[in-house]
This record gives sequence, structure tokens and C-alpha cells, in this order.
Amino acid sequence: MEAASTNGRVALVTGAARGIGLGIAAWLISEGWQVVLTDLDRVRGSKVAKVLGETAWFITMDVADERQVALGVAEVLGQFGRLDALVCNAAVADPHNITLESLDLAYWNRVLAVNLSGPMLLAKHCAPYLRAHAGAIVNLASTRAGQSEPDTEAYAASKGGLLALTHALAISLGPEIRVNAVSPGWIDARDPAVRRAEPLTEADHAQHPAGRVGTVEDVAAMVAWLLSKNAGFVTGQEFVVDGGMTKKMVYR
Repeated sequence: MEAASTNGRVALVTGAARGIGLGIAAWLISEGWQVVLTDLDRVRGSKVAKVLGETAWFITMDVADERQVALGVAEVLGQFGRLDALVCNAAVADPHNITLESLDLAYWNRVLAVNLSGPMLLAKHCAPYLRAHAGAIVNLASTRAGQSEPDTEAYAASKGGLLALTHALAISLGPEIRVNAVSPGWIDARDPAVRRAEPLTEADHAQHPAGRVGTVEDVAAMVAWLLSKNAGFVTGQEFVVDGGMTKKMVYR
């Protein structure tokens, strides 16, 4: 069947039931894309897809499971007949940091499986269809690939690896498929009700050279540009969306 969007293009966005992934899906839909949202949270994912409207479609997927990835991609192709963009946003980002001495190997492996192996598996299974339409891939990395808080070894390693995977894929899949990464800094990706109940402080905003903490729309706008024809000469790159924080010297 033909995509129901006004521009005819189809995007697959992982980890799209909430936060940055949901913001990216909503932004792309506003630009006329047909968007397939994936997430482990089937209940919430189905609800947000319904709210987003007829150009949103949800499928459940564990991106670390190759069988689920392959079946999900086949389902997208069966439904829409094409794929033009892949946005790899799904990630394990546990806010409760784990000390190195307490770091369980199973947890380490799960973080790398989702955050790093997942984008590889998705690129592997989506590549033939993206190639057919000169498509693009955007991987959601993090400024934590270049700087760390204590006790974040698994997350930092996964995002550093994702940056390397990004430029490797750009070389392997070019020139037909462009591959880039977006590294968000502090993005207030909480649900609106939580943001209202627990607003950020003036100090939170003021410490950023840009004068504020980031929003999901800041990230979504960058992703949308990288997927557009306007970014046709851009591949293998990292784009940092952090309000300037990684360029700021901080001495206590």
C-alpha cells in the first residue's frame, strides 16, 4: 500500500513511545512523513501512535533481538512498500549509576546490545530498502561519548561505539545511504505533567551557554534536517545538540 503521508516517504523511529524518540516521530509527521514507531512498551506506543494520527503506525520491537528486527522491517515493507529513513533512538539509559565494582556483566551486555548492536542490526536489515530510495540513517548518540559522570561505563562505552559505528556505516553504505549521528546534551524529555510538577531551576538553564536546557524539539529539528535532501552532502558526521556545554570550561 502507498504511504499515507503527503511527501510519500516512510521513516522508522525506534524507542519512540516517549521522550526524544516521540518528539522526533511527531516532528517528522508534521513534515509529512509516514512514521513507524517502535518500542518495547506496546501499550504506551499504541496510545501515542493513535494520538499522532493516521500517519503514525506502531510495532513492538526489541532492537537487540535480530529476529524481531528482521520481522519488524519486513512488516514495515509489507505495509508501506518502501523505507526512506531509519532513526535509531532506542537505548538503555538507567539514571541510577552503577559503580564499576558492582557492574554486572549481564547489565553491561544488555546496554551494549540495545545501544550499539541494535543500530547495527537495524542498519543491516534496513539497508537494502533504504538504498532503493537514497535513504538516510540517524543514530542518537550522546555527549557522554566524549565526557562522563562517575559510574557510567556501560552507557558511555555504548555511545562512543555508536559514533564509530556511524562513520563506519557511512563509508560502507555510501553513496546511496547517508549515515549521521546526533549527540544530545541535557534534554528535558520528561512527560509534560512531570515538567509542570517539577520545573527545572533558573540555575539549570543559566549554566548553558545557550541560556536554557534543551527540548526534544531541538533534537527533532536536527534529525529532520539530516534526513532531508538539504543535508545531501553530509554523511559520517556527529552533530552535538547541547546548548554549548561541551565547549564550556568548568573549574570548581
